[in-house]
Amino acid sequence: MKAHIEPDTVQETLVIPLFGRKLCTERFPNLFRDERAVGLIDRIDYDFSALEKRSKGPAYRFGALEVAMRENDLMIEAKDYLASHPFAALVNLGCGLDQTAENCDNGTCRIYNLDLPDVIAVRNTLLPESERVRTVAADLNDLAWFDTIDAKNGVCFLAAGVFYYFKTEQIRRLLNAMARRFPGGRLVFDTAGRRAVKIMLKTWVKEAGIISISDYFCVDSIETDILPWMEHAAVSSRGYMLGYNDLRDPSVPRLFRLMAKIGDRSMKMQIVRMDFTE
Repeated sequence: MKAHIEPDTVQETLVIPLFGRKLCTERFPNLFRDERAVGLIDRIDYDFSALEKRSKGPAYRFGALEVAMRENDLMIEAKDYLASHPFAALVNLGCGLDQTAENCDNGTCRIYNLDLPDVIAVRNTLLPESERVRTVAADLNDLAWFDTIDAKNGVCFLAAGVFYYFKTEQIRRLLNAMARRFPGGRLVFDTAGRRAVKIMLKTWVKEAGIISISDYFCVDSIETDILPWMEHAAVSSRGYMLGYNDLRDPSVPRLFRLMAKIGDRSMKMQIVRMDFTE
């Protein structure tokens, strides 16, 4: 029996990135494959016709490629961590219906998928827990969730498309608290510059009745926007679109490679890696 997703609800927001990963698996198979996403789509009762129609446009396809490259980037960093910490915990922050951690599973790690309670309720109907996979219903700003993570063998946190919606002070508090609590752990997340975040949040901010987005987390450079306040961590960054893959594949239009350069350079799209010091 398929799980029903109601339009115009929080459930629908979970379907859109899932569809993007399926689209990229079909369009760019040499660069990205997420068979879990394809299989999950088949188990959902939802009218995908509008997304199918939009997916024919280049803007939507490039957006889907962005989602795919972000997942690839985070997986590379997570697998690198697991190579030296095979029994570590992998924690997917703001997981939605994403299965990035499961796609990194080495057979011995422990996986935690964390999101708000209403999101976890949907996830549990489609992706129930197993022996090494747990779901955690929590608000990231309530640091009590730290206690749910078994990090005795190391921990790698992944956050994809999450921190844009938090204020800078919230991120500072959260990241420094993580560094203090989980020495030896790693956090990998995506960021964008002020210009990009302003565009990204424009609609959301308007709907929320917020006049200014100046308080929201954005990173033009780690040297000016992270290093001055981040403690107990070695911090590095690479380009979001081209930092891990040059996209020189016949399936990728030349226009998309140009747009990727603009994203990484002009929009300051980055993948940030923090290694928490002992």
